[in-house]
Amino acid sequence: MDAVLELLYTSSFYEFSAILLLAAFGGIIGMLLRQPLIISFIIVGVLAGPSALGVIRSDDEIALLAKLGIAILLFIVGLKLDLKLIKSLGSMAAIIGITQMTLTVGLGFGLCLALGFDVQTSALIGVTLAFSSTIIIIKILSDKREIDSLHGRIALGVLIVQDLAVVLAMIVLAALSSSGGNEGGSIWASLIQIVVYSAVLLVVLIAFMRFAAMRFTSYLAKNKELLIAFAIAWAVSLAALCDALGLSKELGGLLAGITLASTPYRETIISRLSSLRDFLLLFFFVSLGTQVNVLDIGGSLVPAMIISLFVLLFKPLIIMTMSGVLGYRKRTSFMAGISLAQISEFSMIFAAMAFASGFLDQDALGIVTLVGIITIMASTYLMSLDEKLYRLAEPTLGIFERKARDETVECEEDQVKTNKKYDVILFGLGRYGQAMAHNFMDEGQSVLAVDFDPEMVRAWKAKGHDVVYGDANDTEFFHNLPLKNTRWVISALPQHDTGITHDDPRFMILQGLKDNGYQGKIGFACHNQPNAENFRKHGVDLIFLPFHDASQRAVNMVLEFEDTKA
Repeated sequence: MDAVLELLYTSSFYEFSAILLLAAFGGIIGMLLRQPLIISFIIVGVLAGPSALGVIRSDDEIALLAKLGIAILLFIVGLKLDLKLIKSLGSMAAIIGITQMTLTVGLGFGLCLALGFDVQTSALIGVTLAFSSTIIIIKILSDKREIDSLHGRIALGVLIVQDLAVVLAMIVLAALSSSGGNEGGSIWASLIQIVVYSAVLLVVLIAFMRFAAMRFTSYLAKNKELLIAFAIAWAVSLAALCDALGLSKELGGLLAGITLASTPYRETIISRLSSLRDFLLLFFFVSLGTQVNVLDIGGSLVPAMIISLFVLLFKPLIIMTMSGVLGYRKRTSFMAGISLAQISEFSMIFAAMAFASGFLDQDALGIVTLVGIITIMASTYLMSLDEKLYRLAEPTLGIFERKARDETVECEEDQVKTNKKYDVILFGLGRYGQAMAHNFMDEGQSVLAVDFDPEMVRAWKAKGHDVVYGDANDTEFFHNLPLKNTRWVISALPQHDTGITHDDPRFMILQGLKDNGYQGKIGFACHNQPNAENFRKHGVDLIFLPFHDASQRAVNMVLEFEDTKA
């Protein structure tokens, strides 16, 4: 072993080849354990660090690659950042996100004080606990095809609010770092200086976006390699400029992305840089792992476990409580809470910034890293088992569901009291469901829509349409529907094609209709042929295959067009 280490130390090239090999094997093991690569790379850093195998010695080189990775990561975040998305997701996501972060920071601060940390360390660790992992959550929700579900959209909205908050936290940390964190007057002077620098920089960047970005990138786009080279240079240069001005490298990378986000080439840049980002971030997470001292891990493990339990238990409780107060059903609140039960990769970036600035010691950084490892690993399994966990916890979740009358409840009761006859009762007001509803109404059919998103119910009602706030998973809800004279009950709910199980809301629709003696026709939207056949066997009269139907209609239109021109 000593001979191998001596060989590695003779050249950084040999050392880096060993790190990459360890990372590859660690990634394979992580994949077998159904864990994200972030965890594998951090653990590789722990094992290869000076307190374990001692493979890593080129700290400066790894730190440089890590900084480049963070700059590219924030650059891509800036390219994707769409502030209009917060509005489209509704004010509720912002309310939930801000409340969750405020309570998490406050409770986390108190917990850290109780564990014996000083005020400064407690405050900074409290801030790191407020954020959840955008990469992990979006990846798992996408794999489960739940990114467009109601709880998925709530989680996405909260993540966007958190991303904006972490940028603000980094700016404040950079201001404190430039002032030395000592005298109050010095801090305020640094904050004022940073505000001035930020204002000047924003004016320049807005002018660039308004007058030069489109023309310049259009010219560079003639050569894709040159466009990508400029994008990297732009991201790193702005990161370096902001760092020199005391605004932090992270903010510079983010601003660089925002300045190019309005150009038509952002998707090309994102797709070309994603692999480079992932490669460079490997070194950041490996470097982070090296900060965990294996010899002292026993002393860090207990506080890390306690803080991790707080993140895994109390963050979901805060999300569920706020979601319930705002009118969401207990299942939606539970799923959204489980999704956000971890700390973020940005939490570790923030902690690394605080460590580099001297505000956190190495032990505190190691604890934050351990909390990241524990919570991300645990939440990955929690999200994969969320349906089973929900069924176990369902009897006790009623306290997270609002009982008082609100707009949606009044809307539901008003619709039921009218005893109006409908041609169609339509479940799901997503894009497909709304299109179906409009087409039915254009054909003179009366439609009662059903959705369990309070925002969607309010918006549909504001347009003058009949709507009921209800959850297809609640079989008691079907007692209140005017089923007697309804000709069709149609489900346009989002894709849920893991099979006909009690987890599938369409199965609950079938059960609810059967229990209430419904005699009309039933139509379901499906997304694969095997499930379509299963639903036909269970009594569904008509199956819609949106992608297949749309493609068939497109082919017919092409052939009809050719016939008219022949």
